[in-house]
Amino acid sequence: MRAVVFDHHGPIENLVMRDLPIPEIGPDQCLIKVRAVSLNGFDPMVLRGIPGLKTPLPMIPGADIMGVIEKIGADVPEERFSIGQRVGIDPSTETGMMGETRRGGMCEYLAVEERFLVPIPDGVTDHQAACLPTAYATAHRMLFTRGQLQAGEKVLILGASGGVGTSCIQLAVSAGAEVVAVSSSAAKLAALKDLGAQHVIDGSQEDFVDAVWRIYGKPRTRGGEGGVDVCVNYSGGDSWAKSFRTVCKGGRILTCGATGGYDPKTDIRYIWSFEHKILGCNGWERVDHLQILQMIADGRFSPVIDRVVDMGDIQEAMRDLAERRVTGKVVLEVGP
Repeated sequence: MRAVVFDHHGPIENLVMRDLPIPEIGPDQCLIKVRAVSLNGFDPMVLRGIPGLKTPLPMIPGADIMGVIEKIGADVPEERFSIGQRVGIDPSTETGMMGETRRGGMCEYLAVEERFLVPIPDGVTDHQAACLPTAYATAHRMLFTRGQLQAGEKVLILGASGGVGTSCIQLAVSAGAEVVAVSSSAAKLAALKDLGAQHVIDGSQEDFVDAVWRIYGKPRTRGGEGGVDVCVNYSGGDSWAKSFRTVCKGGRILTCGATGGYDPKTDIRYIWSFEHKILGCNGWERVDHLQILQMIADGRFSPVIDRVVDMGDIQEAMRDLAERRVTGKVVLEVGP
């Protein structure tokens, strides 16, 4: 079978196509013929090597996967799954995250334990299903389970053109929140407006703190209604301490990652004086994945797909993702 593999951490050129044996399945597994895989922001990071994360080599990338069941193990209940059924995969397993510490799905066939398979309902396309669950299900849990987002609240989303960012915009808008999205180019900002963001900020031209103060006024510890109720910051780095200055008294800062750096400076004064709540979100639960699938099936929204390319074009796709030339998700077609 065709597979994308890297043998060593390093540059994008380390990603190569290779022919590997089709995996054998155990009694509790199904053989999945993979149709599509989408990229995530952590894929270039895993390729380069993440301090403290032990990635077994050689590694096959790819966490968001959809495919069709080709074989069923002897212990898999017949009433749950059938040959030819379309399924997604929950990549967060007891033995690690697929594409990080367990081989991912950027290959033609995959052996997966039955408990990690998620049926794809009618009304959800292959490409839409391949965008889940990492970005959309995580955004769902971060905004609603952890962040308790309510209709009418004001939400600032940093790094809004990525997979999690576009997910947050769509979900927040669907919940009746007012969204302020930050990105770095006119084309991306236009796309974010089309998704429903009421305000957009070009972070390359204006400091996002100044922009929030311009739109809503400066947050104050006594009186006034300045700032946003919620700031979504999964960038960390230089934006972390600054984001405290955008949030109203009693507001929330939500995070599910640190693409810009995991050990930023902070300013504790804002945490106590504005009584901020800092809430982390470590991925998603199965219920989030199922809810997102049903929302797509019901036509309530559709994942943002930047482009669909062949798996053989992985280097170009990964480079565009790493260099922030992507809005939403890049989907790789693995098979017909």
